[in-house]
Amino acid sequence: MHNELKQSYKNIITAVGEDADREGLQDTPKRAAKAMEYLTQGYRQTLDEITNNAIFSSDADDMVLVQDIELYSMCEHHLLPFIGRCHIAYIPNGKVLGLSKFARIVDMYARRFQIQEQLTHQIAKAVEEITGAKGVGVIVEAKHMCMMMRGVEKQNSSMRTSVMLGNFRSDSKTRNEFLQLIKG
Repeated sequence: MHNELKQSYKNIITAVGEDADREGLQDTPKRAAKAMEYLTQGYRQTLDEITNNAIFSSDADDMVLVQDIELYSMCEHHLLPFIGRCHIAYIPNGKVLGLSKFARIVDMYARRFQIQEQLTHQIAKAVEEITGAKGVGVIVEAKHMCMMMRGVEKQNSSMRTSVMLGNFRSDSKTRNEFLQLIKG
């Protein structure tokens, strides 16, 4: 994969009218290929692998909130970054997930070509699947470079998406508690 990406980046540099052999660009295809491999590593990961059995029995049945998880992803429409944060809440149903695993779940799905709506849904479904939670709420807030750097060029725009599953969808008190907690 690396050599294929490297050649593709060299072709892009040439196609835009640059000299790919110019001193400052000679190693760019190699560096860009390495960066792209990293930015898309989510395709080569699985939920079981990243959670690594960090699921523990627990009597806890109150809301658990992990807030402000940084995320960096790539818009599947323009291959430009979108950058933001994710808030995840769940109501345990006999099992809790190790804290760092929430960030790993976010990263696994964010490190794929994405749209924010799908990313939010994938994170929520993954938390539900791995924990068997009574309910899951996920909110993603992000700024999209495809909207900021090109097209309409709106620098202060951001997008917010949410997915509510189980109790978060059916119980307005649970949903409202989540929304109040993330306001800080």
